[in-house]
Amino acid sequence: MPEYYPPWGFYYKVEFGISKNKNDARFQTVSGLSVEYDMEEYKEGGENRFTHKLPVRTKYADMVLKRGMVTDSDVITWCLSAFRDREFTPTDVNVILMNEKSEPLRTWKVAHAIPKKWMVTDLNANDNAVVIETMELSYRYFTVQ
Repeated sequence: MPEYYPPWGFYYKVEFGISKNKNDARFQTVSGLSVEYDMEEYKEGGENRFTHKLPVRTKYADMVLKRGMVTDSDVITWCLSAFRDREFTPTDVNVILMNEKSEPLRTWKVAHAIPKKWMVTDLNANDNAVVIETMELSYRYFTVQ
């Protein structure tokens, strides 16, 4: 019987429905793949020890992607179209965790993502760091494959 080891969190790629550019699959960090329920409290008459908490609807966090700045990027063109021209084109995004053989272990399929925020790290002549761009995306939901 083989031993089970949890997967490493550093080997993954990100696929945007709007891009076939290989530069757009590489990100330093991906965060915000979380879901929770909004809860509604219901007080039962005569029961003072507790309140019932009932799930109402799911709430998804914004997804945050960070990478070294790329000058040739369909994703940045997509972001800038939203911010400059107010052209919001929703796209699906797949975050794919890979094993050591470059095979998918788990895929998070993010539906209907749109840009919410884009920023670049400060430029500083006294610092020799890589310029990092951060994209924050709002989306409807995700499924796990």
